Amino acid sequence: MTQVTMTVNGRAMSGDVEGRTLLVEFLRNSARLTGTHVGCDTSQCGACVVHVDGKAVKSCTMFAVEADGADVRTVEGMANADGSLGAIQQAFQDYHGLQCGFCTPGMIMSAAALLKDNPKPTETEVRHYLEGNICRCTGYHNIVKAILAASGQDVSAIAAE
Repeated sequence: MTQVTMTVNGRAMSGDVEGRTLLVEFLRNSARLTGTHVGCDTSQCGACVVHVDGKAVKSCTMFAVEADGADVRTVEGMANADGSLGAIQQAFQDYHGLQCGFCTPGMIMSAAALLKDNPKPTETEVRHYLEGNICRCTGYHNIVKAILAASGQDVSAIAAE
């Protein structure tokens, strides 16, 4: 067993892990932050996306020991300080960017990474960026609309589907 310590959503967390423990497992089981989902076990779906030191990573592809000393942000850390929904979360609610909700945490974390790097993306850029995230329910249209709305862009010209 190896002890790991990291800052998760602004709070220091420590735990003993086996070398093979994935970051997603540490977050869900040790940190009890179950918003990060395990969807495919093959790094294809993106449901497990978190930010590690400011970069979006699929937490099912990273060992917890690799995050030792890192700053990790999960979907729970996207809320405002008062507990209300953050801007991206609110946009997903307002524009119906979710259905079953399973992919939503990864979509929100990917959206945050995109908007950090590209504050005003085009619809095409959003769709391209989300290629690593799979949603089996929505068809992506409202997810894209939500991300564009979260960026402060007018989405009224985007046709409804």
